[in-house]
Amino acid sequence: MSARHTQVLIIGSGPAGYTAAIYAARAMLKPVLIAGMEQGGQLMITTDVENYPGFADPIQGPFLMEQMLKQAQHVGTEIVNDLVTEVDLSTRPFVVRTDSGQVWTADTLIIATGAKAKWLGIDSEQHFQGFGVSACATCDGFFYRNRDVIVVGGGNSAVEEALYLSNIAKSVTVVHRRDSFRSEKILRERLMQRPNVEVLWNTEVAEITGEAAKPPMPPSVTGVKLRNTLTGAITERPIHGVFVAIGHAPATELFKGKVRLKDNGYMWTAPDSTATDVPGVFAAGDVTDDTFRQAITAAGMGCMAALEAERYLAGILPLAEAAE
Repeated sequence: MSARHTQVLIIGSGPAGYTAAIYAARAMLKPVLIAGMEQGGQLMITTDVENYPGFADPIQGPFLMEQMLKQAQHVGTEIVNDLVTEVDLSTRPFVVRTDSGQVWTADTLIIATGAKAKWLGIDSEQHFQGFGVSACATCDGFFYRNRDVIVVGGGNSAVEEALYLSNIAKSVTVVHRRDSFRSEKILRERLMQRPNVEVLWNTEVAEITGEAAKPPMPPSVTGVKLRNTLTGAITERPIHGVFVAIGHAPATELFKGKVRLKDNGYMWTAPDSTATDVPGVFAAGDVTDDTFRQAITAAGMGCMAALEAERYLAGILPLAEAAE
């Protein structure tokens, strides 16, 4: 199988990857996008989406990703259903190898491999995922107006999720397996001041309970079984939604030691730019964004990456290098 060359190679098929592809294709750069194993990214397990501009009614996450895919193809992107297994960024052009044995060379590389939420790992969690179990309060909190929810975790993410939900939900119960938060002091203080927030220390979710799907109605969460980590005692609590906030894991394994990473494992990019520390390599979306993690911000970064790749190919210094 002979090597193939492209000016712009995009790794990843979420909102960042598809948007980068759309912009690069419209610039006549004939981009190639390698989709990976989970084409469409985290939105493929998201049900109602109400916060993506341009749709008056709620849309399904998989539908949104299908439309992005078709748009990328329509403007000229080549979509490759393959998995990247190795990258060499020490040579020009860059070399990328895939699971099928195909070798790609590329003048620029856009990394949009995303991140995955860390889950509790219990069977019931997977059963109700997207139907009462979420890893994004900003995405799904709106559906729990004046309802009772639980947030699982004890770090900044969990406290921030709980604060956000306290403005929407009737009550917020924070469940933490330890006896103190790991979050910043100011966040803890704000949380404790909210009248509709309760914290359960030394507690973990043992099981999520609910009703099975009854077409046309989907499954729904009705409660949780909680385990005291000190005594092992099980208690039950009625609840409408479970928000898991125990962190995210960016998909950066392929690039460790090859591009600069932040201390938390996310990919480093220059301020106000998608440029990594390797000229010609750009990162967009949740693989680098450890703050917002929204489809719309990922799409915006995909746009930025394509525009910066175009400037790089045109011999114009990326913004990060020009500022030095």
